[in-house]
Amino acid sequence: MKTQKITVAGFGGQGVMTIGQILAYTGNEYDLNTLWYPSYGPETRGGTANCAVTISKEAINSPVFSEATTLIILNEPSLKKFIDKIENNGNLIYNSSLIVGKVLKDNINIYPIPANDIALELGNARVSNMVVLGAYLALNPSFEDKMLKVIEVMLGENKKDLLQLNITAIYTGKEYLEKIKHQ
Repeated sequence: MKTQKITVAGFGGQGVMTIGQILAYTGNEYDLNTLWYPSYGPETRGGTANCAVTISKEAINSPVFSEATTLIILNEPSLKKFIDKIENNGNLIYNSSLIVGKVLKDNINIYPIPANDIALELGNARVSNMVVLGAYLALNPSFEDKMLKVIEVMLGENKKDLLQLNITAIYTGKEYLEKIKHQ
């Protein structure tokens, strides 16, 4: 497995940190070295939020990296901030519900996912983060089994009623990316 360097970014309250934690815990479940490094803007909700996640077979020497293998971007300001911090042939997954216009950048794979629109179709706008996480899963299918278990544990007994909705959102995002990838 190639080392995964993932940047997740958006507004506070969009589930940025949740995506990062799920990715890191999933890596741990596969006995890989993982590091989750959150960064918050001054506001709690509505301000900027991003996190860096590294998943590797090798030792991780630093929580910071200059170029991501994957960017998961949930809003326009985050796209502007991070678009130049992705390696050649890296993957950009972005929420096209909130980022208007076509994103153009050479030498990367670009996957627009209408995460908010899909989440609303599923009946709950709050699962848009799970939709983009599902898109990531489409590019990294080996993480699927343990990721679903991680989500179940993270939701716990108190939020067990939300498990099926979150899993549905993940699979819907995964299927959406698989469909556009083959167009």
